[in-house]
Amino acid sequence: MVGRHGDSQRAYIGSFTAAGGPGILTAAVDPDSGALTVLGGTDSLADPSYLALSAAGDTLYAVSETSGGAVAAYRLNGDKPEPAGPPVAVGGDAPTHLALHAGHVLTANYGSGSVTAVPLRSDGSLAPAPSGVLAHTGAGPHPQRQQRPHAHQVLPDPSGRWVVSVDLGTDSVRVCELSAAGEPTLHREIALRPGSGPRHLVFHPRGDRAYVLNELAPTLTICAWDASEGALRPLGEAAVLPGPADGDGEAFPSEVVVAPDGRFLWTATRGQDVISVLALDEAGDRPRLTATVPCGGHWPRDLAIDPSGRFLYAANERSGDVTWFAVDPETGIPRRAGSIEAPAASCVIFN
Repeated sequence: MVGRHGDSQRAYIGSFTAAGGPGILTAAVDPDSGALTVLGGTDSLADPSYLALSAAGDTLYAVSETSGGAVAAYRLNGDKPEPAGPPVAVGGDAPTHLALHAGHVLTANYGSGSVTAVPLRSDGSLAPAPSGVLAHTGAGPHPQRQQRPHAHQVLPDPSGRWVVSVDLGTDSVRVCELSAAGEPTLHREIALRPGSGPRHLVFHPRGDRAYVLNELAPTLTICAWDASEGALRPLGEAAVLPGPADGDGEAFPSEVVVAPDGRFLWTATRGQDVISVLALDEAGDRPRLTATVPCGGHWPRDLAIDPSGRFLYAANERSGDVTWFAVDPETGIPRRAGSIEAPAASCVIFN
């Protein structure tokens, strides 16, 4: 997310310190060109692979994607994020994603296949321990990747009532809510195609459709979302690549984003190292692949769009850079505009 401090906009970049990443970087954002300029950062947390901002934009939260998974909070009073207390253990392994919801930070713990809720204090800092952990159960048909649950993402729905968690290991999406005590509780589980390996989900701006990007098959599952019932209903799948993977067959989709006006959807695919452009019909039920373009580097782990919808950003983990693209407003096709060095980059967020 981009926050405004003084006269400058900011972006925050997460990375894998175990692979030589700098930790969390702060960058200025040029609102006219989308260009990033690194201002500073902190390496105080191991493997801060995913980040989230408070609604006010003054506190940054980061997972520590390690075997003893944790979450940390930082104050944003300058170019270097300053710790707002010690990291808090989440009671789960390798948290890959986090989100803010109902006075809590929620983490998706990939290694242990669980979702954790950590309460927030009134000043935005973290309580010293989680209020609850919801363990996923199940498995999938892939012999290496789906022997057990692997929660990969957690986020609130547009209504703010529900929480959805996407599990790659169980080929399912869980709809949850927080109890009065702050414990994540299961409302219902929605099965997706066996072996698809769902990774990340994004809601249509209108709020009645959701798109689940599958990592083990280069496809997008289109779903209807009913916030009144907390119900997700799969409608079909769409390809995010024009044909079978080339070369050694690597094709691992990583992230999906939707334009603020709901006209286009973009996905990133590692191995093929491309950004795919899908045009959305008025209902949002039939995404149509219209183009793929190089991601500007190697192994795009994350894809982000600025709030205006004018610029896309790819965090290319293995080439160690963040590349930005200007989006054609008529076709949705991104055109490479520049890049910065960001070793082991894993995430870019804007306000």
